[in-house]
Amino acid sequence: MLDALRQTSLFAELTDEQLQWLAEHGNLIQLATGEYLALEGEPPKNFYVLVEGEIQLTKKVGDIERHMMTFGPGTYTGHELILLDMPYFASGRATKASRVLKWDTHAFWQMLTRCPSITRDLLVITAQRTQILETTSRHHEKLLALGTMAAGLAHELNNPAAAVSRGAKHMHELFQELLLLALSLNQQQMTSTQMAFLANILQDAIARAATPLQLDPLVQSDREDEIAIWLEANGVEDSWNLAPTLAVAGLDTEWLNVVIEHVPAQSLGKVLTWIEATLTGLGLLDEIEQSAGRISELVKAVKEYSYMDRAPMQDLDVHQGIESTLIMLGHKLKGGVAVSREYDRSLPTICAYGSELNQVWTNLIDNAIDAMGGRGQIWIRTARDNNDLLVEIADNGPGIPLDIQGRIFEPFFTTKGVGQGTGLGLVISYRIIEKHAGDIRFHSEPGNTCFHIRLPIAPCQVRNRQENSSTQLPSTQLSSILVSGELG
Repeated sequence: MLDALRQTSLFAELTDEQLQWLAEHGNLIQLATGEYLALEGEPPKNFYVLVEGEIQLTKKVGDIERHMMTFGPGTYTGHELILLDMPYFASGRATKASRVLKWDTHAFWQMLTRCPSITRDLLVITAQRTQILETTSRHHEKLLALGTMAAGLAHELNNPAAAVSRGAKHMHELFQELLLLALSLNQQQMTSTQMAFLANILQDAIARAATPLQLDPLVQSDREDEIAIWLEANGVEDSWNLAPTLAVAGLDTEWLNVVIEHVPAQSLGKVLTWIEATLTGLGLLDEIEQSAGRISELVKAVKEYSYMDRAPMQDLDVHQGIESTLIMLGHKLKGGVAVSREYDRSLPTICAYGSELNQVWTNLIDNAIDAMGGRGQIWIRTARDNNDLLVEIADNGPGIPLDIQGRIFEPFFTTKGVGQGTGLGLVISYRIIEKHAGDIRFHSEPGNTCFHIRLPIAPCQVRNRQENSSTQLPSTQLSSILVSGELG
């Protein structure tokens, strides 16, 4: 084991006495190809130094294993999470036969005291690696969010798209039926007065159908029965199929009595079938129009959510962004989540990166839905707080446990199960708000968790002068602490 220690650059400057201590308190283990060194979600147990072989880090994002980074001989890992006191955010698996030195957490803390020369190297590599992993995880977080949005959008588009397809197919069949009915009516021996009556009575039926009566289901059913009995009594075939459409259109037996007074008895069935088919066709056209409108609304929401075809920073209405976010998350809200809006519509626009703010609203609302298990109440409030615009997003879920409230803005910290989150949603939200010179805070107790976001109210002309910093997100707060040596 001493030979393996001497081959590791991290221990190059250690004395023989220090190396002997490391050998006595560590272990040299063998890993076969495919064998796991650590599993995502488990608490950190050891500090590892790879002597020989290769270890690949992968993180589960949804149902997919995403590659994070690969370690070769001489690299070391595990110390970051011992320092952070966080579970493994990725799994480490040997991609070839490997030899690994390991020390448990107790021995690791003693190592820092007995071998102070390695402390700086460990802290520097922690800062560098955390930034690299965070950048990679942020990319995966965006892919996961994009996948979730795409799945939700597909779900939302499915119903109106199917309705349009179904309605178009039915209209095709109905159009042929109407042509045959028109030809058949043409062959009936009716006077010009009777034909004029048909045109008028059809317009009357269409007008009634446009503003149908809102009847109790039981009353509606009784009306259908009355119409069906009337039709059958007057020799109209297929009466039970005609009756529902006529009843929904607001027609009744009195209306039918007017029709029978002006139409030859032998033509009554064809006339009523023609009227029913016309009403059905108009109903289908209404359904197609509504479904197409829903598709257009969803496309508009996507454009508003992503701020497509707009400048990155602009004066915007936060309510518009929140509403487009709610539409994009509609598939998750429908399961049993009620949303209460308390908007101050008198608020001025603010200068902001719209797509980034929408990412904040998405993270907070999505977290609230998950925290409540998909069932509960969400409140979204807006107001003015001196020179700031205040947005509050609250839910009545179980709350954030008190012992972890101080850690929710830490990179990679998550309370979700493996594969359900990267632990960066709130970190990204925090930095976006910070980038906007704003502030994000929260308070939480069982039944009431509320995030408070404050954004400065300032014209874009003023904000643009403040945009002198790089758009790249800074390294983590922990990295800054580690590099400064406060933990040393």
